Amino acid sequence: MNRKLIAALVLALSPLAAQATVHDEVASDLDQARQEVRTEMAQERARLDRENLSLDGLHFGKDDKRETAKRKDPPKGEITPGGDLLVDGKAVAVDAVQRRQLLDYRTQVIGIAKTGIDAGEHAAMVAIDLTNVSLFRLIVGGMTGSLERRVEASVKRDIEPAVLQICRQLPQLRDSQQALAASVPEFRPYATLDDDDVEDCESDIRNDLATR
Repeated sequence: MNRKLIAALVLALSPLAAQATVHDEVASDLDQARQEVRTEMAQERARLDRENLSLDGLHFGKDDKRETAKRKDPPKGEITPGGDLLVDGKAVAVDAVQRRQLLDYRTQVIGIAKTGIDAGEHAAMVAIDLTNVSLFRLIVGGMTGSLERRVEASVKRDIEPAVLQICRQLPQLRDSQQALAASVPEFRPYATLDDDDVEDCESDIRNDLATR
């Protein structure tokens, strides 16, 4: 094979070799991203089990701005892994039945939070997998816009059932919240889940996903 032919082949194959190198590098980055997502989500699940459950940020449904403005924020509230209710850092006196109610409520809320974490992890993996599958075409074909639309559509389709599953857990959570508020007066300021939140949850979720 003469030198000119060799040179021509090297020149022709150089872009493909460069693209393959880029593909391998990005694929490695994507594998690392998968591991980081798994690690971070596992740490978040463990944190929920280990730490006090904050009651201050538990809001479901859409807040009416006027009602939110009028509502006075309650003191910092938490439920410990042992079933203590802390208000401003001080433990409220509870009996064995009330402690079980607090632990049951904590378990339900953490279960809902973990459903959300699972959905977020799944959505992240879908986005990474779609990026990986389309990587070569993205490199050679400039398909950024198309890929972005595919990722968005797939994530919406895959995440909706998980998010709707959260909505279907709200009736039981509302009942537990109301029972706990009746049993432990100090818990009442944190019982903010109402019937409208439960009834409108699924339609609100579908509307939110449709408009994004």
